[in-house]
Amino acid sequence: MQDSPSQAPRTGRPALILASGSRYRRELLERLRIPFDTAAPDIDETPQPGETPEATALRLAAAKARAVTAGLPAGAGRTLVIGSDQVATFDGHQIGKPGTHERALEQLQAMRGREVSFHSALSLLDTATGQTDTVDVVTRVRFRDLPDAALDAYLRAETPYDCAGSAKSEGLGIALLEAIESDDPTALIGLPLIALTRMLLAAGYPLLEAQA
Repeated sequence: MQDSPSQAPRTGRPALILASGSRYRRELLERLRIPFDTAAPDIDETPQPGETPEATALRLAAAKARAVTAGLPAGAGRTLVIGSDQVATFDGHQIGKPGTHERALEQLQAMRGREVSFHSALSLLDTATGQTDTVDVVTRVRFRDLPDAALDAYLRAETPYDCAGSAKSEGLGIALLEAIESDDPTALIGLPLIALTRMLLAAGYPLLEAQA
């Protein structure tokens, strides 16, 4: 487990842990200006046979939170553990992280001029009650119909090989997109902050008071 940098010490509020090793999710959570730790869960993220993209994302988000909770020391006190997972789907198939330039180019070629759905699941586990709040935030993205040369140039400029869908909407990847439809603009990046703040407030976390 690793403390987030430049965070104030905790006083009078539950501990908060982001169950993720993703720097994108960490940077998003830092926007809330609250203290938190990070811990990368060790789970199998393989989709189950016949599982829908929504079910996969929700299951993995909850599993990540549970895995980190299981590793907490005895007497750790009340802790809120955030799990999150994103699954992209196109033509009925789940889209994974490309990993290589060649696979990323194939993804973008297949998706140009088409719509892709991103399921960004969020789970908040309260160790004091054992209760878990989960939600799936869906973002629909329509890609521009761009030539191979433009797609190749984008990939070489931003190398988004660790992103499902091969495009970073928070960066140059926005140039690949024609439209984004979502209730939460942060969901596409990987951590739906509107849903998360709702969950934290419902759990009694002093979110805005923590800013003082």
